[in-house]
Amino acid sequence: MYIRNAVEADLSAIVTIYNASIPSRLATADLNPVSVESRLEWFYQHSSTSRPILVMETDKVILGWLSFQSFYGRPAYQATAEISIYVSPVYQRQRVAYKLLESAVSLSPSLGLNTLLGFIFAHNQPSIKLFELFGFQIWGHLPQVANLDAIERDLLIMGRKIT
Repeated sequence: MYIRNAVEADLSAIVTIYNASIPSRLATADLNPVSVESRLEWFYQHSSTSRPILVMETDKVILGWLSFQSFYGRPAYQATAEISIYVSPVYQRQRVAYKLLESAVSLSPSLGLNTLLGFIFAHNQPSIKLFELFGFQIWGHLPQVANLDAIERDLLIMGRKIT
Protein backbone atom coordinates (compact mmCIF):
# COMPACT_ATOMS: atom_id res chain seq x y z
CA MET A 1 0.00 0.00 0.00
CA TYR A 2 1.22 3.45 -0.83
CA ILE A 3 -0.13 6.98 -0.95
CA ARG A 4 0.26 9.23 -3.97
CA ASN A 5 -1.30 12.26 -5.61
CA ALA A 6 -4.47 11.47 -7.52
CA VAL A 7 -4.57 11.72 -11.31
CA GLU A 8 -7.64 12.12 -13.49
CA ALA A 9 -7.66 8.39 -14.23
CA ASP A 10 -8.40 7.85 -10.50
CA LEU A 11 -11.56 9.95 -10.60
CA SER A 12 -13.88 7.06 -11.36
CA ALA A 13 -12.62 5.13 -8.31
CA ILE A 14 -12.78 8.29 -6.18
CA VAL A 15 -16.42 8.83 -7.16
CA THR A 16 -17.29 5.16 -6.61
CA ILE A 17 -15.85 5.30 -3.08
CA TYR A 18 -17.62 8.59 -2.38
CA ASN A 19 -20.96 7.27 -3.64
CA ALA A 20 -20.59 4.17 -1.47
CA SER A 21 -20.52 6.45 1.59
CA ILE A 22 -23.84 8.15 0.83
CA PRO A 23 -26.30 5.46 2.03
CA SER A 24 -24.79 5.26 5.53
CA ARG A 25 -25.57 8.95 6.16
CA LEU A 26 -22.37 9.19 8.22
CA ALA A 27 -19.82 10.94 6.03
CA THR A 28 -21.50 13.24 3.52
CA ALA A 29 -24.50 15.50 3.24
CA ASP A 30 -25.07 14.37 -0.35
CA LEU A 31 -28.25 12.32 -0.50
CA ASN A 32 -27.87 10.94 -4.02
CA PRO A 33 -24.91 9.58 -5.99
CA VAL A 34 -22.73 11.96 -7.95
CA SER A 35 -21.29 11.39 -11.42
CA VAL A 36 -17.69 11.47 -12.58
CA GLU A 37 -18.61 14.32 -14.92
CA SER A 38 -20.06 16.36 -12.06
CA ARG A 39 -16.80 15.97 -10.11
CA LEU A 40 -14.38 17.02 -12.88
CA GLU A 41 -14.38 20.70 -11.93
CA TRP A 42 -13.88 19.75 -8.25
CA PHE A 43 -10.97 17.52 -9.25
CA TYR A 44 -9.27 20.28 -11.25
CA GLN A 45 -9.65 22.78 -8.41
CA HIS A 46 -7.04 20.74 -6.57
CA SER A 47 -3.29 21.12 -6.99
CA SER A 48 -0.57 18.71 -5.91
CA THR A 49 1.44 21.67 -4.60
CA SER A 50 -1.23 23.36 -2.49
CA ARG A 51 -4.54 21.45 -2.23
CA PRO A 52 -3.90 17.86 -3.32
CA ILE A 53 -6.12 14.84 -3.50
CA LEU A 54 -4.28 11.83 -2.14
CA VAL A 55 -5.15 8.23 -2.90
CA MET A 56 -4.04 5.07 -1.16
CA GLU A 57 -3.43 2.32 -3.64
CA THR A 58 -2.39 -1.31 -3.63
CA ASP A 59 -2.13 -3.54 -6.68
CA LYS A 60 -3.65 -0.75 -8.82
CA VAL A 61 -6.77 -0.65 -6.59
CA ILE A 62 -7.72 2.62 -4.88
CA LEU A 63 -8.54 1.82 -1.24
CA GLY A 64 -9.43 5.34 -0.16
CA TRP A 65 -8.73 9.01 -0.72
CA LEU A 66 -8.25 12.29 1.09
CA SER A 67 -8.70 15.80 -0.25
CA PHE A 68 -7.52 19.20 0.92
CA GLN A 69 -10.01 21.97 0.24
CA SER A 70 -9.46 25.70 0.65
CA PHE A 71 -11.37 27.05 3.61
CA TYR A 72 -13.82 29.86 3.01
CA GLY A 73 -12.11 31.09 -0.16
CA ARG A 74 -10.61 34.26 1.29
CA PRO A 75 -6.88 35.15 1.21
CA ALA A 76 -6.57 35.45 4.99
CA TYR A 77 -7.42 31.74 5.26
CA GLN A 78 -4.75 30.58 2.78
CA ALA A 79 -2.91 28.60 5.48
CA THR A 80 -6.09 26.73 6.49
CA ALA A 81 -7.56 23.72 4.69
CA GLU A 82 -10.51 21.44 5.22
CA ILE A 83 -9.76 17.76 4.77
CA SER A 84 -12.15 15.00 3.76
CA ILE A 85 -11.47 11.27 3.89
CA TYR A 86 -13.38 8.44 2.22
CA VAL A 87 -12.53 4.74 2.28
CA SER A 88 -13.91 1.93 0.15
CA PRO A 89 -16.29 -0.19 2.23
CA VAL A 90 -14.13 -3.26 1.49
CA TYR A 91 -11.10 -1.61 3.15
CA GLN A 92 -12.70 0.11 6.13
CA ARG A 93 -11.24 -0.72 9.54
CA GLN A 94 -7.89 -1.55 7.92
CA ARG A 95 -6.11 1.71 8.88
CA VAL A 96 -6.57 3.27 5.44
CA ALA A 97 -8.13 6.45 6.87
CA TYR A 98 -5.49 6.51 9.61
CA LYS A 99 -2.64 6.37 7.10
CA LEU A 100 -4.25 8.98 4.85
CA LEU A 101 -4.75 11.37 7.77
CA GLU A 102 -1.22 10.72 8.98
CA SER A 103 0.07 11.63 5.51
CA ALA A 104 -2.07 14.77 5.40
CA VAL A 105 -0.76 16.03 8.72
CA SER A 106 2.84 15.31 7.67
CA LEU A 107 2.40 16.94 4.27
CA SER A 108 0.66 20.08 5.55
CA PRO A 109 3.77 22.21 6.27
CA SER A 110 5.10 21.68 2.74
CA LEU A 111 1.70 22.85 1.43
CA GLY A 112 1.96 26.06 3.46
CA LEU A 113 -0.77 24.96 5.86
CA ASN A 114 -0.80 25.65 9.56
CA THR A 115 -4.40 24.73 10.34
CA LEU A 116 -6.43 21.68 9.34
CA LEU A 117 -10.18 21.38 9.73
CA GLY A 118 -12.56 18.47 9.46
CA PHE A 119 -16.33 18.84 9.22
CA ILE A 120 -17.78 15.68 10.76
CA PHE A 121 -21.33 14.68 11.63
CA ALA A 122 -21.64 14.35 15.42
CA HIS A 123 -23.03 10.82 15.02
CA ASN A 124 -19.95 9.70 13.05
CA GLN A 125 -18.05 8.41 16.08
CA PRO A 126 -15.39 6.46 14.12
CA SER A 127 -14.29 9.63 12.29
CA ILE A 128 -14.37 11.73 15.45
CA LYS A 129 -12.17 9.19 17.24
CA LEU A 130 -9.76 9.06 14.30
CA PHE A 131 -9.35 12.83 14.20
CA GLU A 132 -8.90 12.94 17.98
CA LEU A 133 -6.04 10.43 17.65
CA PHE A 134 -4.25 13.04 15.55
CA GLY A 135 -4.78 15.86 18.01
CA PHE A 136 -7.87 17.42 16.46
CA GLN A 137 -10.27 19.06 18.89
CA ILE A 138 -13.87 20.18 18.56
CA TRP A 139 -13.72 23.85 17.62
CA GLY A 140 -17.35 24.24 16.65
CA HIS A 141 -20.74 22.57 17.02
CA LEU A 142 -23.52 23.35 14.58
CA PRO A 143 -26.71 21.80 15.96
CA GLN A 144 -29.27 20.23 13.63
CA VAL A 145 -27.91 21.81 10.44
CA ALA A 146 -28.30 18.71 8.23
CA ASN A 147 -31.50 16.88 7.43
CA LEU A 148 -30.71 13.26 6.61
CA ASP A 149 -33.83 11.23 5.89
CA ALA A 150 -35.97 13.47 8.12
CA ILE A 151 -33.46 13.28 10.97
CA GLU A 152 -31.78 16.54 11.92
CA ARG A 153 -28.05 15.99 12.48
CA ASP A 154 -25.36 18.06 14.16
CA LEU A 155 -22.10 18.96 12.47
CA LEU A 156 -18.83 19.26 14.37
CA ILE A 157 -15.91 21.34 13.21
CA MET A 158 -12.72 19.67 14.34
CA GLY A 159 -9.47 21.55 14.08
CA ARG A 160 -5.78 21.16 14.62
CA LYS A 161 -2.88 23.58 14.46
CA ILE A 162 0.14 22.26 12.61
CA THR A 163 3.47 23.17 14.23
